[in-house]
Amino acid sequence: MVKRIIKKITPAFVISAYHLSFACIAALWYRFPSESMVVVGVTGTKGKSSVVFMLAKILEESGMKVAVSSSLMFKISENEWLNPYHMTMAGRFKLQQFLYQAKTAGCTHVIIETTSEGIKQHRHRFINFDVAVFTNLTPEHIEAHGGFENYKRAKGKLFEALANVPHKTIGGKNIEKISVVNTDDTHADYFLGFPADKTYGFSVQGKCIVPPNGRHACVSASALVVSPSGVSFDVENTKFHMHLLGQFNVENALCAAVTAQGLGVDLSVAAAALAKIEEIPGRMKFIREGQKFTAIIDFAHTPSSFEGVFAATRQLKDPHGRIIAVFGSAGGGRDKWKRPELGKIAARTADHIILTADDPYEEDVEEICAAIRAGIDAEAFNGKVEVISNRHEAIRTALGMARWNDIVLLLGKGTEQTLMIGNEQVPWNEEGIVIEEIRNMLYDRK
Repeated sequence: MVKRIIKKITPAFVISAYHLSFACIAALWYRFPSESMVVVGVTGTKGKSSVVFMLAKILEESGMKVAVSSSLMFKISENEWLNPYHMTMAGRFKLQQFLYQAKTAGCTHVIIETTSEGIKQHRHRFINFDVAVFTNLTPEHIEAHGGFENYKRAKGKLFEALANVPHKTIGGKNIEKISVVNTDDTHADYFLGFPADKTYGFSVQGKCIVPPNGRHACVSASALVVSPSGVSFDVENTKFHMHLLGQFNVENALCAAVTAQGLGVDLSVAAAALAKIEEIPGRMKFIREGQKFTAIIDFAHTPSSFEGVFAATRQLKDPHGRIIAVFGSAGGGRDKWKRPELGKIAARTADHIILTADDPYEEDVEEICAAIRAGIDAEAFNGKVEVISNRHEAIRTALGMARWNDIVLLLGKGTEQTLMIGNEQVPWNEEGIVIEEIRNMLYDRK
């Protein structure tokens, strides 16, 4: 609370200078480690962490030694661990330390999930990015940025950085500056407007708007098939088959494959790597403990990500089964506008909705849930809605009511390791809780 008051009364330029100075000090302390590796920044509203994960697998398939910093995890070569921090993009010193450790471990490529809030706080500064990737843009963090245009401009600063930092020479080779842009997105022109040595567009809707020439290219997916067992599509003469569900994963996979192609990796290598991925941590994570219903954990917490997850879940639904959705929305004044929108989207697909805590911070959980409920009611929802403020209890209730062929969909937390209640970080492991509750149920029924 005190920190928030200080932030409110301090001029914005002072706060910005504070963040920038720490970014500079951190880079100096670790001796600018990004200069020795190819650094890829992935930004956008949704799909960032999945693209980072997929791209890492593709680069590793090609023989490269890779480091990853994302909301899902940190990875330096073979060593990987879950992200323990309640932020997608690590702080300035943590990020520079991570880059230094990656350099020391002999990594040649680093992939960083880059957020608008991180950019706003200059966490990207003094990192020499070589590739900027744009996934998509929908309203998010609007209050924090003071409007959608400010949010978009913050994302754009990653692309702006390509032109404002010098080219690297690694192993005697000049490293080109590359931009990769989703040309299906309505804001594609903005991101394509930033200069780069090479620009790659990608599309699943046939909207290639990058004029092809010796320096630029646009790649489209065709023969797209989305089924309950996975997805498949063609890119040029290469066939892709993945176990992952949902059209959104086609977009993510195409983005990762095109980015890898820009780094010199053949599409056939990308297809081979993506075919091996069974799941992405915290994304459409199926919990299988012998129960007769389906339990799925997903990090979805925005309207656009809700649309994608519920669309994928509809494909899995048995005609005689129900979808039981458990979710909330972040507190602390964050994006209040989206609360009823999440309710509307859930009401169009779910049969039973349990509203609960999802990082409420200092806000009252029931007030947050009431805002979500307004959206549910606007859709004339015919199912049952419950409010269970304690998330663990909400999960237990949902699993306890699930019958044969039902789907329990748990949204908002994914692999996050903490639950923010007030100013306290409560240790949290959604997957562990779900597994424990299912095992207890199965034991009790023996």
